[in-house]
Amino acid sequence: MLRPSTDQTTRRVLSGRAVWLVVAAVVLVALLPVSVLVGEVPITAQQAWDAYFHFDPLVTEHLLVRNVRVPRTIIAVIVGAALGASGVIIQALTRNPLAEPGLLGVNAGATFAVACGIAIFQYQALTAGLVFGFLGSGLAGAAVYLLGGVRQGAGPVRLVLAGSALSVVLLAATRIVIINSDEQVFNRFRSWTVGSLEGRGPDLLLPTGLAVLAGLLICFALANSLDASALGADLSRSLGAHPGRVLSAAALVVMLMCGAATAAVGPISFVGLTAPHLGRQIVGLNHRKLIPATALLAAVIVLAADIAGRLVVSSGEISVGIMIGFIGAPVFIGIVRRRKLAQL
Repeated sequence: MLRPSTDQTTRRVLSGRAVWLVVAAVVLVALLPVSVLVGEVPITAQQAWDAYFHFDPLVTEHLLVRNVRVPRTIIAVIVGAALGASGVIIQALTRNPLAEPGLLGVNAGATFAVACGIAIFQYQALTAGLVFGFLGSGLAGAAVYLLGGVRQGAGPVRLVLAGSALSVVLLAATRIVIINSDEQVFNRFRSWTVGSLEGRGPDLLLPTGLAVLAGLLICFALANSLDASALGADLSRSLGAHPGRVLSAAALVVMLMCGAATAAVGPISFVGLTAPHLGRQIVGLNHRKLIPATALLAAVIVLAADIAGRLVVSSGEISVGIMIGFIGAPVFIGIVRRRKLAQL
């Protein structure tokens, strides 16, 4: 019996990977109109079309499509891509398959800043929340960078330890702020901290999109260096890489993308942990392929979870952060049980 040649086997593997990526892209494209049409107020395809090509400001459905459903859908895609790519970066940096972007204190910093913004400054606009969240995540990331001793040449382990310690402190401080606030502050903070896309309008699109786009561009520039870093500090130096510079740039990317995503919709877990594993199963360990593949898969996960959250209850909705927990946990358990996790 003749065995297939190595070239034939390689072509089959590459063809299979391409099929999975095409399927993911098709699913994402199919979910886009679904996200616009479904919800507490159902929208028909004709109404969605007329909202842009025969717009009438007196028609509620037209306003809903332009100001709520379409921006919400785009933000879901942006946030998913940001969290997925951030997960790839932080797992590559730490060479830990269980690492996720929140390890660098970004989520905790944004949470603390938003809690202070609601309790002290009583802000109302979502853009103000975006500013507070982004400011908090940036300051927390900078503090972790300094405490972790990256400038002195320390490795990723100290960076993660500094991030974990600062996260514990910031989350404790957040609880102190919320416990000593009134019920209104508590209710507003509670709706943010579960991670929700509800009410996210067009005013968040530009700042969030620009931050994530900048982060993705830096990711692609770092792809080859991340491949070298996965071999260890000594070997990566011998290949011409600079581990300290790579670590600094990668930490900046995580702060930029994860900070923007968290500031826009609140903390969302599991996407940055699960999506990179799915990406590795499909495209392997090459970061130039892994980063865009994971960003695509994570966008599908976030958008699907947001749509599911609008469908599972007859009135109202379940926040995307909660739905991803329900969806992401079984998926991750299935990956662990059925297939060997790809080594980093």
